[in-house]
Amino acid sequence: MKQQMLKTLGTSGAVSLLALGAAQANDPVSLTIVSWGGAYTQSQVRAYHEPFMEANPHVTIINDDGSANALAGLRAQSQAGNVTWDLVDMLPSDAQLACDEGIILQIDHDEMLAAAPDGTPASEDFLPGSLGECFIPQIVYSTVLSYRPDAFPADNQPSSIADLFDVENFPGRRALQDRPGTNLEWALYADGVAPEDIYDVLATPEGVDRAFAKLDTIKDHIIFWTEGAQAPQLLADGEVAFATGYNGRMFDAIEVEGMEADIIWDGQVVEWDGWVVPADGPNIDLVMEYLYFATDTQRLADQAKFISYGPARASSAELVDVHADLGIDMNPHMPTAPENYFSPIILDNDFWTDYGDELRERFANWMLQ
Repeated sequence: MKQQMLKTLGTSGAVSLLALGAAQANDPVSLTIVSWGGAYTQSQVRAYHEPFMEANPHVTIINDDGSANALAGLRAQSQAGNVTWDLVDMLPSDAQLACDEGIILQIDHDEMLAAAPDGTPASEDFLPGSLGECFIPQIVYSTVLSYRPDAFPADNQPSSIADLFDVENFPGRRALQDRPGTNLEWALYADGVAPEDIYDVLATPEGVDRAFAKLDTIKDHIIFWTEGAQAPQLLADGEVAFATGYNGRMFDAIEVEGMEADIIWDGQVVEWDGWVVPADGPNIDLVMEYLYFATDTQRLADQAKFISYGPARASSAELVDVHADLGIDMNPHMPTAPENYFSPIILDNDFWTDYGDELRERFANWMLQ
């Protein structure tokens, strides 16, 4: 299907929040925005939806927690010729598939999105590698390594991914997710491969063998977890000294639940999450007004008041403030904070699309050996 490109209104590309047509301004309209539910959707409601509706009283935003099945939903609506979703929160890999199929709109980022406050165009302000042909990033989240400080002497605390693989100096069980993603990247990183070279190496048979050989060195010390809540629980219960996990869950466990643990930001595996616009949606002009507002520098910083995921814009980092409810400074907890974002491994969705099936099969067999 031929891809569609949305054309901007006006020569500057800047969309005023109050510049709706007279009929639109007077007529009530609803936007159905699809996301993941829970605390994440609530962070969007408080940072984006409510301020936008306050500025546009005729607009009502309806939340749909359908992002887990967003690609299938978009396909079904497109095939039926009845697109009811206005905006969808989606992972980059699914967004690329939807883009290739022409069921979401291509985005001219510099024309359709706000520049940074200093005039830097959107294409240069969003973090490198985050923008997609049809994808507008919103947050950065990551898989990180956490550990119990009391598992090691005060003068010998772990600080790197390499320490995960050093059972002599850092003994104890390790909790790893039961999938190849992150584990293979970290194995190569700990074996000396630079972050920017990891996927080139992992795309070769020799690189895959090298990654599994490194994992073999800790195989007898691993406990595997499946659900995200299991990782911090294993750490909190003292069943493991190290645990991999999502940075948001580790933040909640440490800051909200009081778990005694620290996060190692070295080698964090970074992933994006963001918006796509369904082709033939019912309110595309209004959706673009919303997107211009919701993805500007201030709004992305505002979301970090409610959840420990980093804003996808570089210019938002300096605006990150305290948690709206906990009152703690959120800067140290952002994956994108300069002190944390020093050696990120950017998840390569294209790589996992091409090689994922065979690597998942090999990893599953390796776990059983």
